[in-house]
Parts: sequence; structure tokens; C-alpha cells
Amino acid sequence: MKKISILFLVLTGLILGSCTKNFEDMNKDEKNPPDVDGSYLFANAQKEMMDQISNTNVNLNIWKLMAQYWTETTYTDEANYDIVNRTIPDNLFRTYYVNVLKPLDQAKKLISEAALTAVETEVTRQNKLYIIELHEIYVYHNLVNMFGNVPYTEALNIVDFPNPKYDDAATIYADLLDRLNTIYNGLNESADPVSGDPVGSFGSQDIIYGGNVAAWKKFANSLRLKIAINLADVDAAKAQENVEAAVTAGVFTSASDNALFQYRGSTPNTNPLYEDLYLSGRKDFVPANTIMDLMESLNDPRMDIYFQDKIDGAWVPGIYGASNAYSNTSHINEIISEKADFPGILMTYSEVEFYIAEAAARGYNVGQTAEDAYNEAIRASFAFWNVGGADDYIATVPYDANNWKESIGTQAYIAFYTRGFIAYTEYRRLDVPTMNAAPGAVTGGPVPTRFTYPINEQTLNADNYYQAAEAIGGDDLLTKLFWDKY
Repeated sequence: MKKISILFLVLTGLILGSCTKNFEDMNKDEKNPPDVDGSYLFANAQKEMMDQISNTNVNLNIWKLMAQYWTETTYTDEANYDIVNRTIPDNLFRTYYVNVLKPLDQAKKLISEAALTAVETEVTRQNKLYIIELHEIYVYHNLVNMFGNVPYTEALNIVDFPNPKYDDAATIYADLLDRLNTIYNGLNESADPVSGDPVGSFGSQDIIYGGNVAAWKKFANSLRLKIAINLADVDAAKAQENVEAAVTAGVFTSASDNALFQYRGSTPNTNPLYEDLYLSGRKDFVPANTIMDLMESLNDPRMDIYFQDKIDGAWVPGIYGASNAYSNTSHINEIISEKADFPGILMTYSEVEFYIAEAAARGYNVGQTAEDAYNEAIRASFAFWNVGGADDYIATVPYDANNWKESIGTQAYIAFYTRGFIAYTEYRRLDVPTMNAAPGAVTGGPVPTRFTYPINEQTLNADNYYQAAEAIGGDDLLTKLFWDKY
């Protein structure tokens, strides 16, 4: 019997029937729909993507542990990089390919084929298709940064490619950058010739920008900047070309550009952190000594908003990777753990300014000095968390041009708190800050540099799996991705 890839199995399951959470204003009978609305699939894919990015369920997302923002109390396997016991890579593959990418792909097909309504035009339709594609690009970029080579060109065509090949990671990066340039040039925010109103897209069914095309154009450029800066150590020319083009075309310029997913105050549409940390009643996570010791050494005022519960007047972090008693440590601040509508964060102005600071430090022409962008990134982080005293803090942590990786890497790590995967990726690129050694690390000590491939792929898509493993230098936690040269 022919072996069939795990992607085929799970994608087929999605087509035959799926159960996804819904927003109240989009409630429909999923078992007996009169037809399928592409915009509905898009909105649900947005939520699935943001749930994956936001949550801290150890079966699905351990990036806050990998970044050493948090550590565990009783069960410490994941903080020691055991990702096999719970088959976490398999779950990540399933979530991104099945719950996000496949619905986005199906939404594109439905929107392309649907008859236009009275309020839609071909321009509106094309804007929707481009916005869907932006989400696909974001997800594929994440997948590459997790695993290296991944299924891409054959990933979603389960009829012709039940066992999809793994595309070269650098080639995927190049294609993503080309697609982003096309999307930016194609998104149309011009005025409707009849009404004079800006041409739209999804409207309220876009839960991040409300269908604002101009906002998505800025996001496209900011994502191009984000992807391109990752290439700086492996393809400086391509990195500089794309970074400068993105900044020139227009990236985020203020907090009003932040790409945030606004969760709601009641189930089932609350932030997954609220579910994982509060509704569950579990006490599995505490702040790690890695971030708490670093912030305390800098007298960082954001500590009071990131954490709570000093013990005898002192911050007491958990020891990363060790067993920690919840009652004997400080805790994650309740504005994160107990706020049902805490936003999901896709990209922020602060993040973009850190990338610009790095680009300037590398000598790229980005319209700001590295120091100015570094300072602005810190100010934006303070503003996001509603903390005062940014300029006083900056005076104590001035930008150091001779050690720009240390300056930018340290402050980016602190600013990205709760955004584990972004922080983990920046740590791999800049090697800042110094991470603590987990006492029971399955790597023997070092922080992993990637996730290993899903176990199911080793048996169900074996030929392509082994080719991919060989191509990247071995399917090992310590194999470096193509852009991780130092």
C-alpha cells in the first residue's frame, strides 16, 4: 500500500469536515451550510493563526520557553527541549498547514470563483486575494524559521502531490520576497470612481485591520523588511536591496500601524493565554531567571508590567529548566494572564524599528541612524505597555555602535516579551542575550537552533523527509538554519 503523507491525511480530514471556533457575528450552521463563504474561511484562518502564535499550550507552542521568557514548575520536559514526547512538531505542522494554510488556499479559490455582489468590484476581489496571500507568506516564513526546508510548492495540492517535496529554505525566502513586492504593487487603495470612498477588501471580516488596504500595504513592506534582514549574514546584497526597497515604499511609522488581533472578553474568543494561564486553573509557568535577571540588572521599569508578586520585596524568578515551586516565585502579570481580550500580536512598530536599527548598523540606507531607530524602538515598547520613563531608561542603556548586536539584541529581546517565537528567532540571529543552560536539556546543554521534523513525516513521507534532512545537514535540534551563520 502506498504511503501517504501526514499532510494528505490531515488536509483530507479538513475537507471532509472540520470544527473551528467562531466569532458570534459569523455564526452559521457548519454542518449544513447553504454555501461556503471565502471571507468566512479567511476570518477563521486568521483566528487559527493568531491562536497558534499567542498560546502557550505545551502541545502546540513552547516558544516562550525556548526564548526563556518563562519556565515550568512541575513538568519540565519542554523547558529542557524535549519536543518529541508530546509530538510538538507534528502538532505545529498540522496547525499551520491544515488549520491555516489550507483554509486560506480554499478561501482564495472561493473568492476567485464567486459572483461579485453589488458592493464589490474586481479591484475589491483582488485586494482580498492579496491580503490572504500576505497571511500565507507570514506562515511560510514562520515554518522555514522553525524547521528549515519545508513543503511549499507542492504543500497544498493533495491530489497531485499526496507526498509533497520539501523546498529549499533559501529558495522559499527568495520567492516570499518576490511575492511581497508584487502584493505591495498590486494592492489598490485608490478611491472608488462613483462613491469616492477608498476601495475596500474584507471589511469587518478582517479581524486585524478591518479591511484597511493601506494598512496591509504597510504590513507587506514591513514583512518584507523582516524577512530580508534575516538574510543579512548569508546574502548581504539581497538583504540590503529588499530592506531599502521596503523602507522606501513605506513600513510601519507609528503604533497606529500595529498588526494586532483583538480578542474578545468572553469564551470561546478569548486570548489563548487567558485560557492557558487562568481558566485552566493550572500553575504551570513562572517567569524565568533569564529575562528577570537581565531586566533587573538594567533597572528596567517594564518589570512591573511584565511580572507581579515580589517576595519579601524582591523579584524571585524561576530557575530555567528546573522544577520550580509556583508559591515560591514571582509570577506573570495578571494583565497578560487574566485579561481575556489581551491582543494577539502579529507585528508592531517597535519590532520594525529594531529591524531598521539593525539595517542602519549594517550600513543600509534606511532614512534613520541606528541610534535613532534603536531609541524609537524602545520608546514604542514602553508606549505599548503603557510604561513611562522611556527617555530616562534610554539614557542608562545608550546605543553602542561598537557592540550594536548586543545593544539591539538585548533591547529587542526585552521588548518582544510574550512573543516567544520572534524572540527565539532574534536570539538565533544575533546570539543575544546569553541564555541559561537547562539542567536536563536533551541537547546536552545548548539552546536548539531549530525544531526537528514531525515524526509522522519520517514514516508517511519518508523519501522526501530523508532528502530534506540531508539537504539541511541533518534533522537535529542543533542543525543551524541557512541564515544562521554565526
